[in-house]
Amino acid sequence: MDPGRRDRALHSLFASARALTALGEPDEVLAAIVKHAHDLVGTDFTYLSVIDENGNLSLRAHEGVFSSVFRTARVPISTGVGAKVIESAAPYWTVDYLADETLDHDPGFDEVVRTEGMKALLGVPLLVSGAVVGVLYAADRQRRSFAGDEVGMLAAFADHAAVVLENARLYQEARRALDDLRQAYSTIEAQVETMRRAAAIHEDLTRLVLDGGHAGEVAEMLVAHLGGRVTVYDRTGQIQASRCAQGPAEASSPVSSAVFAETRRAGRRREHLDPDGRRHQIVAVLAGETLLGHVVLTRAEPITDAEEDTLERAAQIVGLLTLTQEAMVEAENRVRGELLTEVLRGHTIDDGLRARASARGVDLDRLTGLIIADAGAERVAEMGRRLHAMAEDWQGLAGEHLGSAVMLLTAEDVPAAARAVHRRLKAETEAPVLVVSGRATDRPDWVATFTLTARCLSVAKVLGDADRAVSTQDYELYALAFDPARDKELRHFLSSTIGPLLDYDRRRSTDLLPTLAAYFDASGNVAQAARHLHVHVNTMLKRLDRISELLGPGWRDPEPGLRIHLAVRLHKLSRSSR
Repeated sequence: MDPGRRDRALHSLFASARALTALGEPDEVLAAIVKHAHDLVGTDFTYLSVIDENGNLSLRAHEGVFSSVFRTARVPISTGVGAKVIESAAPYWTVDYLADETLDHDPGFDEVVRTEGMKALLGVPLLVSGAVVGVLYAADRQRRSFAGDEVGMLAAFADHAAVVLENARLYQEARRALDDLRQAYSTIEAQVETMRRAAAIHEDLTRLVLDGGHAGEVAEMLVAHLGGRVTVYDRTGQIQASRCAQGPAEASSPVSSAVFAETRRAGRRREHLDPDGRRHQIVAVLAGETLLGHVVLTRAEPITDAEEDTLERAAQIVGLLTLTQEAMVEAENRVRGELLTEVLRGHTIDDGLRARASARGVDLDRLTGLIIADAGAERVAEMGRRLHAMAEDWQGLAGEHLGSAVMLLTAEDVPAAARAVHRRLKAETEAPVLVVSGRATDRPDWVATFTLTARCLSVAKVLGDADRAVSTQDYELYALAFDPARDKELRHFLSSTIGPLLDYDRRRSTDLLPTLAAYFDASGNVAQAARHLHVHVNTMLKRLDRISELLGPGWRDPEPGLRIHLAVRLHKLSRSSR
């Protein structure tokens, strides 16, 4: 190499090194390296290709290239001079690219070569840790060979280009690592904030339990943290509390019992979508397998995992508050029930009993009436609980006594109070309820009042009443059948009218009294009465003859017939009321 060319080579290499150390954009540095190589080697054009993610050699920088198709060409690494360079990790050149049969040709790139007019081509590898990452080419549009110093100079520029590519790769890796670190830091920050909020919510919920809070406070706290609307339902599906964020957009219709049932089948929590797209996040409030209610978050946005945990924790707190409140109510009801039992058992109402009742807002000396509510034997406990809930409104006591749901109350108009109780029980249970009231005497005998009212209830049921409010006075006509004070009078009336019949049935185990009752119920129609008793008409006639022998032939006459009919009726009612 002559001294002038050597000086130019050194100058170009130094310029390339300066571009390298300037740490500019990789493509700008590569372009500078290619330009210096082009100027120094002196070929028609010079270009640099790197191996891309698809395994092709794609052009990254060029100098002296004419055609646009050449600039965008992608060459498979298994073809051409590039394949030889990559395979050997060493320089390779050809005098005439298209005529060189030792090369594997790609038809598409051969056409690009023709368009550009390329003949001679020299390629040197870009090596990073011994691996080829690209090729630096010097090309002429006429046939020629390449001298060793030309190959060496181009290889020196290729080394610079390899450093650029490696630096770019390392820089990108550093950038990605930094981005990952920033993302991780952001994630940690978000998680820490989530944990902080969760801890704050947990602290608020715990304080609610310690302070004896209620469902409304839980709903308010959830709305403050989660937004939307929060509604707390009890075990019957009634709304206990509902709170929402500011603005009418959060309004929502109540969740149906069918949705609650589906939630229970699906597990503890489920999401329900309204037709308008609003989301209900429903969490069951459970104590073991016992359903205590539901907590519902309603809003348009989806719920996050952390918010879901918060909602479930709030449901647990609602359950704990519910159990605590129910335990307090149960304890209070038990005390009130014990007071009721003492009064109805005839215990002396002394100062101690008065003081215990007064502590619960009940003046035993002002009680004016007694109510029994009946919705069937299987619902006595439920009726007792519901009367407990009403007793305070009537300054009274409620509970169960001798298998009945009973309430002692203070009211000027006891029958009117009974009607009010019936309306409320009817609305709450949506089932038939019979309510019977009895008024206390001037010197209350609550044992007698309870007995009278309970017997009146039995008579009312026999007479077909099952869903109304009545008083013992409403059944005054039948008082002989249920009033304990008139038992002697009842026995005398029955003995004087149907006594022989009762004696005959008792001695002979016959059914003459039921026969007579069926006869009266059929309005004297013998055939109809026989069908009712499932006996032949002749059997019926024989029984009626026997009745005539016992009661006398005139028992069917209007006056004695009415007395006997009434006696049969009272006998049946009195037996049912005892």
